[in-house]
Amino acid sequence: MKVCPRCQRTYTDDNLNFCLDDGVVLQQAGGPAEPPATVFMNQPPSTNPQVAQRGQPTTQPTIQPSWNTAPQQYGGPAKKSSKAWVWVLLILGVLVLLCGGGVAGLFVIGYRYGDTGSVATNTSSNTKSTTGNRSTASNTFSNSTTSTSDPTRTNVQELDLEDWVHTISAFGVTEFSNGEFFMASKQKGFYYVLVAPSKYTTENANTRVTLRNVNNMDSRYGYGLVFHSNPDPLQQDYALLINTKTKKYRVVRHEPSDEKTIVAWTNSSAIKDGTQENVLEVRDKESDGAVELYINGQLVNTIPNTFGYKGGVPGLYSGDAARIGFKNLQIAK
Repeated sequence: MKVCPRCQRTYTDDNLNFCLDDGVVLQQAGGPAEPPATVFMNQPPSTNPQVAQRGQPTTQPTIQPSWNTAPQQYGGPAKKSSKAWVWVLLILGVLVLLCGGGVAGLFVIGYRYGDTGSVATNTSSNTKSTTGNRSTASNTFSNSTTSTSDPTRTNVQELDLEDWVHTISAFGVTEFSNGEFFMASKQKGFYYVLVAPSKYTTENANTRVTLRNVNNMDSRYGYGLVFHSNPDPLQQDYALLINTKTKKYRVVRHEPSDEKTIVAWTNSSAIKDGTQENVLEVRDKESDGAVELYINGQLVNTIPNTFGYKGGVPGLYSGDAARIGFKNLQIAK
């Protein structure tokens, strides 16, 4: 008599080898119990460097049942990691540079004038969001419209703006004609900044420039004079900016990847509208470390020099594709 070791059904036909219910091999009554089910043990892949280099498949050992079953192989040749994403990033980077810095309105670009010509700042510092993240400093400021002059600083150094022309730029346009340096960002939603070499310092000096809005174009970012700047632009500086369309001015400072508002847009009768020339001037006060801000000879505000770059240089700022003509960039000490 035979018995199924799984369901315990008995059979009297000795010629029958398999259980009619579950197909398990029948045993003689009183024989050994059914062998255990096959168990697969996961093992870590081989760390043999030669095997990894040759891409040999790895196998996982199995506990074999009592009957003879050939071992099964699992896995396959080791897959090489794809490098396609690296090329994708490189191609995108080139396209960003060629297209002017990416999606219009989302980034601003800083360039600097150096002893050897135009040098772009690195990616982390010359692209910054223009939507939000603007904070107003907690310092107190004083406002005044008193017209004053400073006869004490008569040693005047004038920068040659003709040398600031960049014939090729993905982000801004520059031109020098009839004694004026013209500058604009290539697209709206951007601003374009150039600064002087490190030998032109604005510390303990009066720094001024004459500018005009060539096409009387509106600019939400403004245009004007950068001072106390790191020779690498938009790293650490201040900027006195005006908008002749609205007759307003503002003051900002820069740090890597951010532009912060120091003085929000403020009305000023000192600003000449339209395409008329305006003179912007900043004066360091050595006595208390403050900076006086002048528009056409009128004191419009005073700020503490808390964030300026020690030994910083002057620069020019033009925003929102407004074409601005600059001349007479001077440092008086």
